[in-house]
Amino acid sequence: MSALDTGTPDLLASLDQGILTLTLNRPEARNAMSRDMVQALQAQLVAAELDPAVKCLVLTGAGKGFCAGGDVKGMAAAGDGTVGALTIDQAIHRQRLNQRGTAGKLFSMPKPTLAALPGAAAGAGLALALACDLRIMASNAIMTTAFARVGFSGDYGGSYFMTQLIGSAKARELYFLSERVGADEALRLGLTNWVCAGDELAARAREIALRLASGPSVAFRYMKENLNRAMAGAVDECLDLEASHHIHCGQTEDHREATKAFVAKREPVFNGR
Repeated sequence: MSALDTGTPDLLASLDQGILTLTLNRPEARNAMSRDMVQALQAQLVAAELDPAVKCLVLTGAGKGFCAGGDVKGMAAAGDGTVGALTIDQAIHRQRLNQRGTAGKLFSMPKPTLAALPGAAAGAGLALALACDLRIMASNAIMTTAFARVGFSGDYGGSYFMTQLIGSAKARELYFLSERVGADEALRLGLTNWVCAGDELAARAREIALRLASGPSVAFRYMKENLNRAMAGAVDECLDLEASHHIHCGQTEDHREATKAFVAKREPVFNGR
């Protein structure tokens, strides 16, 4: 196994027997997505798509979680986690690039992708998992959209991927109510392909990845394109619309209230502003 330099400790990468494993590595923050992590993930996905040595990609998280999505504590500290010093238009453009370069690339790259969830996948973290071709969850892992709880409409393609996987009605329920979905329920709904004991996750994920890495890569390339084209709607249009809505939601009083409530560990009080 060879470790790869990602330029940041927030993302680990290794290549072994055709399997590129990317590990979101902020366990102290439930692997919440930092700017460095997102940029490194984009760079690794671009390289992986073009590297003939990479036959299959596994995305996972360090520690007990997969990915908590955006760094809500960081947003609360900044007062605005979506724009900062940028204009609204600049922030939307950055968000579009980030989404297309991560979730969009996982979905479109002509190689099989597998998300291995040792624990919670929430918000944009859930979207990254759903963007992969296949998912395997530890039996104690959960999924949750979480966006409504922090005053966001959703990003990183989650609304597209979830709707495609489980249908519009259930996706609306999970987005509006932000319910926690356990591993067995996720399997029943079709949000995950496999569930296993937590201490078996790494071995089971590697077993699946080895089968993919040793498979017919040319056939997989065209198979994935066929399956993607068979899905109704255009993923890029959904990603771009989500980016615009995400940035605008970040300017609302409701979002600022929700980030403060998150840090204070209390329920937010929304006022529709």
